[in-house]
Amino acid sequence: MSEPVSLNRLGLGARGTVRKISGGREVASRLAALGMTVGADIEVLQNSGHGPLLVRVRDTRVALGRGVALKVLVEERKGGGSERQS
Repeated sequence: MSEPVSLNRLGLGARGTVRKISGGREVASRLAALGMTVGADIEVLQNSGHGPLLVRVRDTRVALGRGVALKVLVEERKGGGSERQS
């Protein structure tokens, strides 16, 4: 099992599982309303290194600001995706 990393660190096409959401009840509640909960599968659709990230979670495309994405820790599944696109 790999060490969870911040969602910001995953590159285009990377897939993984949400392992922890930090940042308090308000952030966790907002992300849960979007379907992003601990145990949810996630795929990075866009991460250019600046601006929002676009991810797929529970068959929904979600745009996240970089500050919020820092609070989502993901265990990456190897073999999916590349390093962050610049």
